[in-house]
Amino acid sequence: MEWLYVLMPIAGVKIFWPGLIILGVGVGIIGGFFGMGGAWMVTPGLNILGFPMAFAIGTDIAHMAGKSLISTMRHGKFGNVDYKLGIVMLIGTVVGFEIGAQAVMYLERLGSVEKVVRYLYVVLLACIAWMVFHDINVKKRKAAAYAAAGKGIDPLATGIEWHKTFHAIKIPPMMHFNEAGIYCSMWLPVAVSFLTGALAGILGIGGGLIRMPSLIYIVGCPTHVAVGTDLFEVAISGLYGAGTYTYKGRTELVAAIIMLIGASMGAQVGAVATKYIKGYGIRYAFGLAVVGCMISIILKLAAKQFNLPFLDDVSTFFVLSVVSALSLYIFVRFVQGCKKEVAMIAAKG
Repeated sequence: MEWLYVLMPIAGVKIFWPGLIILGVGVGIIGGFFGMGGAWMVTPGLNILGFPMAFAIGTDIAHMAGKSLISTMRHGKFGNVDYKLGIVMLIGTVVGFEIGAQAVMYLERLGSVEKVVRYLYVVLLACIAWMVFHDINVKKRKAAAYAAAGKGIDPLATGIEWHKTFHAIKIPPMMHFNEAGIYCSMWLPVAVSFLTGALAGILGIGGGLIRMPSLIYIVGCPTHVAVGTDLFEVAISGLYGAGTYTYKGRTELVAAIIMLIGASMGAQVGAVATKYIKGYGIRYAFGLAVVGCMISIILKLAAKQFNLPFLDDVSTFFVLSVVSALSLYIFVRFVQGCKKEVAMIAAKG
């Protein structure tokens, strides 16, 4: 089965190329749908397939930049991108990203980058999964209380509303962000983008894994606007990150190109699917994706910790299954939505 493996000339490792295609197409769909580059799946996925962690980070950032740019243009047509908010956030993103990238180079010199990044991933994914499902449960409790009071179904029920606390902090300059429909201190999105940029540089992600929920829960963006705006931010920060890691010799362009071909097509499907799955539907699917990715990393850690090589194969199979299953779900909803929309247009005509 040697033909199923291709040599990566810069990293010096042989990689299962069908796995690269699955990651590319699947994460293209998922990234376009959730409003992020999808690196929170691809970086550990590339590492699981055999890339050293530093190369997994640099390669994924390179593939992510082009794909996110395509998704941003599609979301922009739907009015899902607050460009003003995205540009303001670039201030913190670029500075934070460079700090994170330098931290990775330092950890690599110490020989600790693999272990530290994996454990940091697990902790971060666990926190985000808790936040998403806690938000959903809070919304359900509010809706149940509304129904118990004999008022029927509350169409305005919301989950956690941390953004209201942050909006009360009035540090000049104050800014209106029209597409997002919010008015807050400029320093709120800058602070969020700095923290997410730093973590993005360390973990090899565009920051969407952290920034998309941060835009919803801290900045106060509607979900669909958070999706589009985050993709805009991912595209810009990704281009900067790709240049940084390529200069440091940690980008495997062959793998990036293989994934980008599939990802550019998948991103179109994912972006359009947000027309048919809104708000808490996106958040619920996002939470399941985070849990699935976290489990795959834990399996990889257990394989090394307890010297159980078969868990490496289980981890690879699991992460590819999660990507495939989520991609299939989004694609099916995309097709169903398109059929319904065509039927409605035909009925009117």
